[in-house]
Order: sequence, then structure tokens, then C-alpha cells
Amino acid sequence: MQTNLRAFARARDWQQFHSTKNLVMALTGEVGELNALLQWVEADNIQDWMTVPANREAARDEIADVLAYLLQLADGLGIDVEEAFNAKLGKNGAKYPIEKAKGVSTKYNDLG
Repeated sequence: MQTNLRAFARARDWQQFHSTKNLVMALTGEVGELNALLQWVEADNIQDWMTVPANREAARDEIADVLAYLLQLADGLGIDVEEAFNAKLGKNGAKYPIEKAKGVSTKYNDLG
């Protein structure tokens, strides 16, 4: 994916605009757009909302935009996304052991 994004940006000479600050701002904007799609949809109705093709496509597009900017940001910072994810999952596993965290939403420092 990152190779495709690099080629896409390079073909359009967009790398000049992809500073860390700009990518973080773009990522935040796209998360905001995703948030705006669901802002007034009740939690119990999201699955029904997603059955409408236009809604599903809009959510899919915004999720893709979020992912694209996140991948470009990680690429620019030299972060291997898969390695970072797996390392963080390991840290979270240590902070939230199954025997203490299963079925509860308590923050790790309050699990006891």
C-alpha cells in the first residue's frame, strides 16, 4: 500500500506538500469527516445505516482516506506500520491481561 501511495504522490509531484505537519492535519480532517458521517446516527442504528449503499460507500471512502494519510505519515516518519501495530498489541496485552480485563472497559491502571 505504501509503495502505491508513494507512486501516486510522486506522479502528481505532491511529496512537496506531505510534511509531517500537513499529513497529521490531513489525517485529523479525514477522521473528522468520518466522524461527521456517523455523528447523528444512533449507536443501535449504525448497522442499519450501513445497509444503505450510499452510506456504506461514504464510510468506506472516509476510512480509506484515513488509512491513506496514516500510511503516508508512517512512511514519512520511517515507521513500519505492521511492526508498530504488533508491538503496541503486545504492550496492550501486558496492560490488559485477560483475567483482569475480560468483559470490562476499565482503564488498565484501575484494573486492580
